[in-house]
Amino acid sequence: MAAALAQPTTYGCSPALLLSSKAAPSSAAAVAARSKNAPGESSVVTDVVVHPIVLLSVLDHHTRRQEGAGRVIGTLLGKRDGDRVEITNAFAVPHAERGDEVAIGKDFNRQMLALHLRANPRETVMGWYATALPDENDPNGESKCIADTSSLIHDFYAGECDDDPIHLVVDTSLQTDAIALRAYKSTPVCIKNEPLANMFNEIRLSVKSSESERICIDRMIGSNSAGGASTNEDETAALQVSMERLLEMLETCSEYVDKVVDGTISADDEVGRNISEVLNSVPRIRPEVFDKMFNDSLQDLLMVTYLSNITKTQLTIAEKLNETLGK
Repeated sequence: MAAALAQPTTYGCSPALLLSSKAAPSSAAAVAARSKNAPGESSVVTDVVVHPIVLLSVLDHHTRRQEGAGRVIGTLLGKRDGDRVEITNAFAVPHAERGDEVAIGKDFNRQMLALHLRANPRETVMGWYATALPDENDPNGESKCIADTSSLIHDFYAGECDDDPIHLVVDTSLQTDAIALRAYKSTPVCIKNEPLANMFNEIRLSVKSSESERICIDRMIGSNSAGGASTNEDETAALQVSMERLLEMLETCSEYVDKVVDGTISADDEVGRNISEVLNSVPRIRPEVFDKMFNDSLQDLLMVTYLSNITKTQLTIAEKLNETLGK
């Protein structure tokens, strides 16, 4: 595979890595990168778990893609545990495909990776994602999950990953009224120790939601089913119910402890350990320190809300200008 520095015309990311399929589909360096495995880990990944935030990031990238772009790609972040890979985050990477060549913004990818690692140092590069490429020759309008240039992009990520990269494909064609997800791993096809092609094999994939993600998704579904008619009064009522429930549980625990101290009931070691763990998980903060932290957090929340509203206004103005200039 030939690699050179070039300036892609589609994106302002510089420099970019230009990959061409005129040479061998897989370089020796890429094959060596795929053979790397962490000590004690299985050499074969059989299970991929994807969090909803990754899917939402891919769909947002696809929605904001440039006009005429066939598909979008990005970097997958997560962690590996034996033969199981968990994808917890993702970010977009600019690229351009021209015939049998692919230009990837490698500096942009490394800068974004450095920023993500500052916030989540435990995450590592697990592979890359792409949306399905529309097949113009298919009469049914179906999309291709694996394109001719997928091997080139996979070779690039083989050098970015500590292990064999995972390829996640998101089909946004909605042919079946659903968003299809597929995960692949690549195996180089070699003849006389010379890599000639890549073979993508589909592996098992599942979607897993954390507690915070499930709450957000339920909230999004509830707002959508209600036609977006949720009000601040409903949120206040829900908060009041939660606080009343919390106060009731605290009173129950306090009553139980008082009865144990008085000798009314016998002590339960398991219940005592659970109460102790809950109390130890609550940080001990002086009232004046807590008030200061609360006020600071409130100011930060108001600032984020203000910046979010400004961003929405700017995007709305930009869309209106694009529509006007397009006419």
